[in-house]
Formats: sequence, C-alpha cells, structure tokens
Amino acid sequence: MAASTASYAQPTTPLAAPPAGQQATLELGRSSFPVNEYFTIAFRLSGAPLERYSAFPDIEGFKKSGKTSTTTTRTVGGRSSVELVLTQRYAAFAEGEFVLKPFSLTVNGQQLRSAGATLRVLPQAAAGTPPPAAAGPPPAGKQPLVGIGNLDQLLGKPKPQEYVEPRDNAFLSVEPDRASAWVGEPVHVGLYFYLAPADQGLLDFYRFAEQLPPILRQLRQPTAWEEAFDETDIRPDSVRVGGKPYLRYQLHETVYYPLSARALTFPRVALQMKKYRLAKRPIEGDDNRLEGYKTYFSQPRTVQVRALPPVPAGAAPAAVGRYQLREGVGSTSFRTGHTISYTLTVEGEGNLTALAPPEPRPVPGLEVYGPEVHLELTRADGRVTGRKVLRYRLVPRQPGRLRLRDVLRVPVFHPDRGRYDTLRPELELAVTGPAVTPPQEVTAFVRTDPFYAQQLASADATLMDMDTPRQVKRYANLVLALLLALAGIGWWTARR
Repeated sequence: MAASTASYAQPTTPLAAPPAGQQATLELGRSSFPVNEYFTIAFRLSGAPLERYSAFPDIEGFKKSGKTSTTTTRTVGGRSSVELVLTQRYAAFAEGEFVLKPFSLTVNGQQLRSAGATLRVLPQAAAGTPPPAAAGPPPAGKQPLVGIGNLDQLLGKPKPQEYVEPRDNAFLSVEPDRASAWVGEPVHVGLYFYLAPADQGLLDFYRFAEQLPPILRQLRQPTAWEEAFDETDIRPDSVRVGGKPYLRYQLHETVYYPLSARALTFPRVALQMKKYRLAKRPIEGDDNRLEGYKTYFSQPRTVQVRALPPVPAGAAPAAVGRYQLREGVGSTSFRTGHTISYTLTVEGEGNLTALAPPEPRPVPGLEVYGPEVHLELTRADGRVTGRKVLRYRLVPRQPGRLRLRDVLRVPVFHPDRGRYDTLRPELELAVTGPAVTPPQEVTAFVRTDPFYAQQLASADATLMDMDTPRQVKRYANLVLALLLALAGIGWWTARR
C-alpha cells in the first residue's frame, strides 16, 4: 500500500541515537534519463517505524515533484517485518548535464550519506520508442486496418481522478497540569496536537509560525506571572489516550504564577492544518493526494485559584513554592574582626524570580553585609525549577557560638501542605578571638590624627565656584575662534 509521509515529521535536529534494530539505506535513481522522466532519491527503512526524517536535498536545475512511499510486509518463519521505501521525485527543467552535490539524510536519528552524482538529462526522443518507419505499401496478403473515429470515440473520454476524504483521528488540546492552584503556585500549561500514527500521511502543518502568535495572545493571562519556555523543534512523543496510541506534538508550553485569586481561563483556540484527500483509484508513480485544509479546535479550560490563608501577625510575606535551603561558608576557622563569606541557596520549584532575599535580623556583636544575588532557572519536563544564591559577608565582633538561624529566615508557603512554614539555616559557627570594638566615625578619626590635623590647619578654606569648568571651556573656545580668524586673515593676505 502506498501512502505519502507528511512533512511535519521532518525536524531540524536528529534524534540522539537510532532505534535498536533499525536498518536504513539510501538509493539514487538512474543518472542518465530522458527529460520527460523523473530522477529519484529514496531511502529504504526496516526494523523500526518511521518517526522523523530530514529534508531531501535541492538539486540545481530540478524541481521537487512530490513524494511516494511504499510499505511492504514480509513474513518469514512466522516473523513479520515491515519495510518502508520513501521516494522523492525530481523533474528536470531542461536537457543537459547537472551535478548532484554530496549530501546527507537523517532517518530516525541515523545519518545516511551520499557522494553525489553527475546527472545527464537526455532529449525526450532518446527515451521513447524508435520513430515510425516510412510509409509504404502494405505487405502482400495483408490489408491495412480501417480506422473508425478517434480513440476518445472508441474507448470514451478518460474519467477524472476521484478523491475521497478519509476520517482522521487527531485533535488539538490545551492542557493545564492541575485543576486548582494557590495564588503564586506554578501552573504548567501545554498546547498539544495529537495524531494517530496511522494518519501521519493525511495531515501536515500549515503556516504554523504565523498561526502561533495569535493563539498565544488568546491564552495569555493578565492576572498571572508568565514564564515562557524557549521555542524548540516540534518533536512528537508517543503517548496513550484512552488506551489508544497517539503521537503528541508539543506546540508551546508556559508556566503561570497566579497573582490574585481570579481563575485562569483558557478559551477555545483554533489551528488550521493541511489535510490530504486520497485518490479513489491510485495510479502507480503518482502522488495520489489532493491538498485541502481542516481546522481543529481545543476545548476551553479553567483553573480555579485559591487565596492564601491570612499571614500570621508580624510575619514577613511568604514565597509560594516547594523550596529547601543549602548553606556554605568560605573557611573552616572564624575569628573576630575577620570577614566570613556565607552562601545561602534557596532551591526548588516556584517563582524564584519574585522571591525576595531575607532581611538579616540584628544580632549583637555581628555585622551583616549583602546579599549578592545570583539566579539560575531550569525549564524541563513542564516544570520551572532552579536556585537563588544569596552571598552574605558576616563580620563578628564578639567570640562565641554564632547561630545563623537567628540571623536569616526564609518564610514560605508550601502548596501541598496548604500552610505557612519558615526555612532556617542549620549552621553554627564557633568564633574565636578577642572582642573587637567597631571603628569610630571618620570625623573623630580625622580630629585625632596628627597628619590630617596639620593638613586641615593649612588648607585653603576659600569656596570655589561650581561653574568654573564651564567658564574655562567657554574661554578656550573663544581663544580657538580667534586663532582661526587670524589664520584665515593671514591666508587671504598671502593670496593677494
């Protein structure tokens, strides 16, 4: 049975590795052929179903004229194997000699290479039957045939090709990963197109890059923080829906963080696809398809958003997410008056971009500077995870045990538990050394230092005009203008 494979199975990047047991070969047609015949490039695949393949090469002087595919099932010793041959046809524009440059074709992650060829396109007469012999008297004993009417009158006019539109098993879907969420809880939303494997030759994407922006504008939520995923190639993955196998194409995915208790509403969106009608009586060597269009609609979806419980009195605003703390220090010994480099990392799933660094609590005998903030986000498997690294500089002034849980705390709201919690550091630092008095103010230091006292006594206390640089620039421009005028007068005098 012959069926063409739709072009949406062609990605820009191959799979990491071909399926086990797959065998694929590349085949070129005749290098010398008449202008009224096709040149062909085909690949033969066995041992695995066709999932994706790269584009066939372009040949200068030729035009691509459709693809044909042939599937053959062989049964040997009770075992069945399926072999697929996909052929790309090329029609020559004119007679002559053309060069097919070396190229490669990727089939299910396996790369097939060809060294190219020199193609010779011959005149049409070179491919047909020899020209008819010169007219002469018929042989003895044989009478010439008598023609009655033309061929259309004898056999009837050829009937036009009839096409039928088979039913397809495909649908468009907008899928949130949860039906309800707390304010600030991440909600992953994917836009998917599902297609039955048997219908790959019936459908193809149509101007998808132009249709996607209007769809995304309809799905955008004004009351939510949006973290969009980077656009990648549309690659299908195999899933089961209602117990039936499907190819699922991920068209777009986004993570929303609701900012209020207003529900997230995703309306019905439409995607137009190419759909081919198949010839009722297939003709060997022909495409046997007629291009048409079909629009698919998704079902509207709603995600209910719940307001957070009241914040306890005196508590700081909490970050919503599934977080944990990690800590690190830059040394193993800690002395008074010396700077301690302390790193506090908040990692997990949630809106880390909006997570505010915790404010250090005042502790007697400790100075806290910072933090320096570094954010790392990871988007994978429909989740946005990452970590926020906070680097502080601690300067202890008194010896003893320094409990960092008394200095820094991260209030959070855990959506799975539905309650507030506080993440506290666990490190305790043993600070040694004598107590250090904080440095005095700079003004007091200047008054007691003999060098600065001498310099201040002899310093000029005359106030300077803040406009002095501007006046100097103005006078310099006047001097330059005068010099240019003198040079012009001298040049004019010399000419006379």
